[in-house]
Amino acid sequence: MSQKRKKKRLKTKVLLFIDLLLLCIVIGIGYFVYITNKAQVDKSGDDSIVTNNPDNSDLEGYRNIAIFGVDSRQNALEKSTHTDTIIIASINRKTKDVKLASIFRDTYVDIPDYGFDKINAAYFKGGYPLALNTINTNFDLDVKEFVTVNFNALCNVIDLLGGITLDITDAELKYVNGYTKELNQINGTDVGKLKSAGTQVVNGTHATAYARIRYTKGGDFKRAERQRIVVEKILEKAKSADIKTINAIIDEIFPQIYTNLDSLKMLDLAKDILSYDIVDQIGFPFENRADYYKKISYVFPLDLSANVTELHNWLFDTTDYTPTDKVREISDKIKAITDGF
Repeated sequence: MSQKRKKKRLKTKVLLFIDLLLLCIVIGIGYFVYITNKAQVDKSGDDSIVTNNPDNSDLEGYRNIAIFGVDSRQNALEKSTHTDTIIIASINRKTKDVKLASIFRDTYVDIPDYGFDKINAAYFKGGYPLALNTINTNFDLDVKEFVTVNFNALCNVIDLLGGITLDITDAELKYVNGYTKELNQINGTDVGKLKSAGTQVVNGTHATAYARIRYTKGGDFKRAERQRIVVEKILEKAKSADIKTINAIIDEIFPQIYTNLDSLKMLDLAKDILSYDIVDQIGFPFENRADYYKKISYVFPLDLSANVTELHNWLFDTTDYTPTDKVREISDKIKAITDGF
């Protein structure tokens, strides 16, 4: 056989391999788009999302996504429900490092067009656009993407992963079992009680119950920490899951997700899932005081401006960030209240 013919056949095989590879990629993307289209995607409020136009070029190197966990007893997602969980997941676009900042649900903030209230009321009053606007205007952030999940979705994803490992203390045990009973009523399940405290693999209902505890020492601050632990454990377990488990999770969970991330944005996130590494987590505001104001309990930032400067330093490695006039204005109004305590 001549050298010319050999080269021609080799070229044909290479082209065939490339064609098959491209076909597999197209089929894979098509399947992913099909699956992700099951999610409840809502972009209707995207045009109304605002920021303070913070002067911080470091933000460009990060993708910030708000994770809302709603406390609806009917597992509602869109609005008229308070956000039991508010977590900002900040992804470093270059390193894929992830930081989780829990915003305490009772934090006293200025909700645009509504005035001062707990931050978890923003979602109740105006859905995701108002919740994101409240986060952005009070903390000089640029969060424009969100994912909302309910109790049932969280329980299901953990169950499909085979559970997660948690260290349940004696003080937490009775509350885990108490919330398990309530979750059974919400989700129509019949999960039994945990028999003992200690480090153990727990199912989705017990893990979700753990994330809801607020009556032990530390109150809402400790609850926010538990929620971050559960999110971290889920990602840790998902990274080692096989393709069959991932497909099962996508098929089961996506119809229970409410988001403004379309299929292409989800694909952009999913392609790096094995590279994501949760490197740190905190509760925010850093410096705070839990107290009553007009007979209602709030978490007050002590010097909101200083808290925002520290937040930008922690999230984006920004040195000496100067908050916008809007944040300083809100900070002064809060300070006028806390100075009276």
